[in-house]
Amino acid sequence: MTPSTILFDLDGTLLDTAPDMGEAANRVLAEFDLPPLTREQIYTHTSFGARGLLSAGFGEQAQHQDPVALRARFLHHYGDAICHGTQLYAGIDTLLDKLDQLRIPWGIVTNKPEALTHQLLAFFPRLQEARVIVGADTYAHAKPHPMPLLEAAKSLNCVPQQGLYVGDIENDILAARAANMGAAVAGWGYTGDQALVHNWKADHIFARPDQLSAILGS
Repeated sequence: MTPSTILFDLDGTLLDTAPDMGEAANRVLAEFDLPPLTREQIYTHTSFGARGLLSAGFGEQAQHQDPVALRARFLHHYGDAICHGTQLYAGIDTLLDKLDQLRIPWGIVTNKPEALTHQLLAFFPRLQEARVIVGADTYAHAKPHPMPLLEAAKSLNCVPQQGLYVGDIENDILAARAANMGAAVAGWGYTGDQALVHNWKADHIFARPDQLSAILGS
């Protein structure tokens, strides 16, 4: 069945934000004279935000640091250079065009803070056309809690069971399940070990955006 509404995660689903997220983390690490994250580490941990990237960089030293202060430093650096290397994934434009042609409303539900989300989307006018944009702090809970998805669906007059959420990590699938929505894996994003993705029990696993487009009909 074609979904009545599609909601997307942002980092690792619509946008490859790893270069700028990784750079922000490396600037924090440099302040502590720690070595920078490797490209592999950055792409493994970007979907887990500041917490994931800084935990990877600090290792065992993380337990001796104030996580709130570290996150504040990360967000400061990230906000200063939020779109130097970030790019729209290939095929997303075409996918969104098809959704518009089929009059399927779409939105964005991310765990990036709302202010930073809008700051970043200013560089991508196509994504600003989303019918709803929900950040980590828009509501009282962030993913994997279902509230952000349920509130986004409500704003689009979408019955959750008729909607589809697309994300690149297991927490996205857990959030969709908890919201009683369809769940799809953006396999082109930061999914990590592909062998484990099938354990998430998503309804769909798409290797490319055009594979999602193909299920929408014409």
